[in-house]
Amino acid sequence: MITYNDIYEAGRKERYSEQLQGIPKNFVKEVAEYLREKREIASKQDDIFSDVIIKTKKQLENALTLFKELMIRRRKKILNLVLIAAETGISKQDFDNMLQFEKEMFEDLMKCIDSSDKKLNELLNGKREETTKNEMVVFLTDTEEFLDLDGNKMGPYEKGQIANIPKEITKILIDSGSAESLDRVN
Repeated sequence: MITYNDIYEAGRKERYSEQLQGIPKNFVKEVAEYLREKREIASKQDDIFSDVIIKTKKQLENALTLFKELMIRRRKKILNLVLIAAETGISKQDFDNMLQFEKEMFEDLMKCIDSSDKKLNELLNGKREETTKNEMVVFLTDTEEFLDLDGNKMGPYEKGQIANIPKEITKILIDSGSAESLDRVN
């Protein structure tokens, strides 16, 4: 079972190291269990243990803050690793210290950067940029649910709501006075 000190130590190690630190593979699950137990204790209304409840609530707040800071630090390090990997082609550095969802995030970000680099190279080599298929609109009236060109339901939309809608449909909405293009407003 994980303790407050374990969360604190993991955060401290992450804070004072440039490399991504190894943490147990079940760390997040254990933190979730720890937080659940603390919430249960903190939610009790017995006055007999009021000091215990106050202390537990404070521990819960602090543990949540520490855990969030730990995850933010790890995410920043992973983002930095993605940038390094994109430039150097070396992508397995610190991979062993990543949790499974962090590895997936790393791989997804690498795919996004590869795709972006490919598009940039195509533009540099003279390929025209694809025209966008959707357009941002703001609804001027409450609009009932309707079907798109493929028969999928869209809406309903409320007055003032912003949506990203296929251009063919935005033309109809704009012509009828139901919506206004944000692309044309700016």
